[in-house]
Amino acid sequence: MFRMFKKAVFPGKYVQGKGVIEGLPALLASLGDRGMVLASSSVIGRVLPRSGLVPEEHGIMVEPFRGECCEEELARLAGIMDEREVNVMVGMGGGKTIDAAKVAADRANVPVVVVPTIASTDAPTSGCAVLYTSEGAFASVLYQRTNPAAVLVDTSIIARAPVRFLVAGMGDALSTWFEARSCERTRSPNECGGLSTAAGIHIARLCYDTLLAHGEAAKEACENGTVTPALEHIVEANILLSGLGFESAGLASAHSIHNGLTALEETHRYYHGEKVAFGVLAGLHLTKAVADMDTVYSFCEAVGLPTTLADVGLAGVEEERLMIAAEGACAPDQPIHHEEGTITSEKVLDAMLAADAMGRARKG
Repeated sequence: MFRMFKKAVFPGKYVQGKGVIEGLPALLASLGDRGMVLASSSVIGRVLPRSGLVPEEHGIMVEPFRGECCEEELARLAGIMDEREVNVMVGMGGGKTIDAAKVAADRANVPVVVVPTIASTDAPTSGCAVLYTSEGAFASVLYQRTNPAAVLVDTSIIARAPVRFLVAGMGDALSTWFEARSCERTRSPNECGGLSTAAGIHIARLCYDTLLAHGEAAKEACENGTVTPALEHIVEANILLSGLGFESAGLASAHSIHNGLTALEETHRYYHGEKVAFGVLAGLHLTKAVADMDTVYSFCEAVGLPTTLADVGLAGVEEERLMIAAEGACAPDQPIHHEEGTITSEKVLDAMLAADAMGRARKG
């Protein structure tokens, strides 16, 4: 009989602070002698020049990312890495750039260093990546053999990014505790194939408490482009605490509802964390977590996260179309089934409608 054991995974090193990008050359030198940075054109054109780091001065190659984490781009990168004998990879930028670097490094069997330039998701610390088609449609989730060798988070770069990215990251992080709690209650597997450790659960709870304590002040700091203790706390929550929490404590309804919502084209202009935030609210209604509702709605309202269907592009959407999202959320491979009881698309539809109704009522 198959037995599941407790399991947790972590990046090899996590470094966060103002100006830490200056330490990238020394970090790379400790991992290999042929480093290559994969970065988007915006990072190459704007972020790197302002950071003061000139990779070429340290013998570090820079390769522009072509915009999609797809097999065609991964094949191109494999050829470049082989030709240049790259033995340590850096993914610098947003989610797709980072994911492409992670997969390319894993396939080449070399370490990867992640340098996020926004704090919009918890992907930088994780050992998984999302693969798309060359046209940008979702294809699959790929799991690497190990988590990144290091994650380097320069908060002076994060503070200069649009505030919407930071807020979306808070939406993604907001799900961490509630999904971890559900997995613990039902003894469901986490994202690394085991049961939650005490560390995973407590990290997930710390993530939630940090958001409530520092979210509003961090948003204000980012609006002003300044690095403050509150911003440091929230960047850590968005990237490290949420990343460790989701991977080592598990996912449940919030991310499944997000995945279902992506089937509706109207939601495509909204960020991952914004849709996850609405998934959190719907999940609270689905699980009848009445005691948490006022706190979570108040937090979303304070920092500017979605609380209604209209906030994710679905104003006046017909129930028939919303059912498409509910059915997607309940697909057999979705983690919504880590919730207690039998979850059906009808229950999820009702939960989304209830979440929307409460959000609208609170807006007056």
